[in-house]
Amino acid sequence: MSESPTVGELFKADTVTDDQLSAAVEVYLTDLYADTFPLTDGYVIDLDAAVAAHPWASLVVANEESSLSLKRGIVRMAIMLAPVRKV
Repeated sequence: MSESPTVGELFKADTVTDDQLSAAVEVYLTDLYADTFPLTDGYVIDLDAAVAAHPWASLVVANEESSLSLKRGIVRMAIMLAPVRKV
């Protein structure tokens, strides 16, 4: 695993659970200005930066006509692609 792994890499390694990932998605969707989120022991992620780094995710989340399930899926994808920070 790299020195700055992505959430997806931690998920594959069973370091991040599906429940933890789902919690991160829900936190972002309830607080669009969510910042640092404690993903799992020893790792945090900047949720806002994760979504901002993915242009399509930003557009889908900003679109009031996007369904909640579409928003959940795209935010989840953006989070999976985002690097984590070890604390």
